[in-house]
Amino acid sequence: MLLIYPPVTKPCEPPAGIARLSGALQQHGVPHTIVDANVEGLGFLMKKSGAAGDSPPDTWTRRAVRRLARDRAVLNDFGTYRALDRYKSAVMNINRVIERAAGEQGVVVSLSDYADAALSPLKSSDLLRSAEEPGRNPFFPYFSARLTQLIEGEAPSAVGLSLTFLSQALTTFAMIGFLRDRFPELRIIIGGGLVTSWMRRPGWSDPFRGLVDACIAGPGEERLLSLLGVHVQGEAAGCRTYTPDYALLRNNGYSAPGFILPYSGSEGCSWSKCSFCPERAEGSRFSPVSSEKVIDDLALLARRVSPSLIHFLDSAMSPSLLRKLAASPQPAPWYGFARVGRELADYDFCMALKASGCVMLKLGIESGDQDVLDRLRKGIEVETASQALRMLHKAGIATYVYLLFGTPAETEAAAARTLDFTVRHHAVIDFLNLAVFNMPVNDPDAAHYGAGIFYEGDLSLYTGFDHPSGWSRRRVRRFLDGEFKRHPSIAAILRREPPFFTSNHAPFFSPFHPAWR
Repeated sequence: MLLIYPPVTKPCEPPAGIARLSGALQQHGVPHTIVDANVEGLGFLMKKSGAAGDSPPDTWTRRAVRRLARDRAVLNDFGTYRALDRYKSAVMNINRVIERAAGEQGVVVSLSDYADAALSPLKSSDLLRSAEEPGRNPFFPYFSARLTQLIEGEAPSAVGLSLTFLSQALTTFAMIGFLRDRFPELRIIIGGGLVTSWMRRPGWSDPFRGLVDACIAGPGEERLLSLLGVHVQGEAAGCRTYTPDYALLRNNGYSAPGFILPYSGSEGCSWSKCSFCPERAEGSRFSPVSSEKVIDDLALLARRVSPSLIHFLDSAMSPSLLRKLAASPQPAPWYGFARVGRELADYDFCMALKASGCVMLKLGIESGDQDVLDRLRKGIEVETASQALRMLHKAGIATYVYLLFGTPAETEAAAARTLDFTVRHHAVIDFLNLAVFNMPVNDPDAAHYGAGIFYEGDLSLYTGFDHPSGWSRRRVRRFLDGEFKRHPSIAAILRREPPFFTSNHAPFFSPFHPAWR
């Protein structure tokens, strides 16, 4: 079995989904190889630029190419994360090299994205065209040689591609097209978060039939094993019984100061009541790993990979998991997404989290207006959020706050109250993510708001809608760009954002991280 993680995503940590599949295959004795083609592919573009015979046409690119090895090393140095300007310079130089090395007309590749002016990852017809014309993809020289060498050398019977983000879709299908043409006997399987969302859209009818042999929705361990002829029964049946295995990924040269260990303590969300939640609309059920297994897994994995940081991937870490972590010091600093609740407003509980290794929490506060939160069924009290921010800061835990604008429940006046809330708490908010609301295409309430075309394409996950108060996306963006982001207190927070790597690198910038002591 050959498992592939295609470009492009942030190249700072290994793919957790493939590590889980590897753990399942390993447990059942299925030989397999893993290729993190994202890290390798971006590395290929960097080497291509450095090896080019012609000198780059502009001063910035020439300087960035000369400094490439030094700048890549800078991102692996803890000391860099005490100097934001130095960090930003290195990241922007590396990104410049990648952009210029891609070199294809109409294709833009960055450290975190892939865009093609002629092809859309939202259209199945364009993905099929990418498969028909793999040679036009800038990663083609890399993956055609790499995959040929592996398949001819190891003769796998199946290839699995993990497709999680839109930024991976076009290259994933270029790879599939190459494989189908060059090795027609191979079984090709795709899965991952984006594939899951596609398959759970209303009226899904597999447009890739004939090109792809199997699409897997949701956690894929059990289904993949079944496709490979391994039938699991009894207590071993169930995706949450497998411990991830990072042995084949740990030496891939990720852009981070030490190995970041991604880990999922659950699938779905323990709250699962919010209006317009994509997971709720897709019917994702909350499926937790037992708290005891989480602790045991992390202890085992830490002995194997010596992480500098543990990244919890849960949509929202459940209160029971947070309580278990608060009572169990972890082998490395950790961070993750958590719901704002009474526990986080308690100073003693925050101190216990800090003692366990928590260096940052991502918080989906969404709005500073109580009526908006109530109508969205967030289950959050503004005053509790205020207290949680203050207690987390006092305990020495950084906060990465997510705000959402333009929901059907919000008005311009409510958005102004969110501005006021953010300004009042600017001293206890370390990082900010500002998002404009998208209506999930399969949300049961979408039709109530005059749903229409948002992004053209049969694979689009969102639909347009008429805001009941006329608070359109254009007005929301005008408010954000012209007023919200320009407030001096908020602008200071936004300037701390690590470019491209955003929340994945933010914990290293926290003055509360142990490396800063």
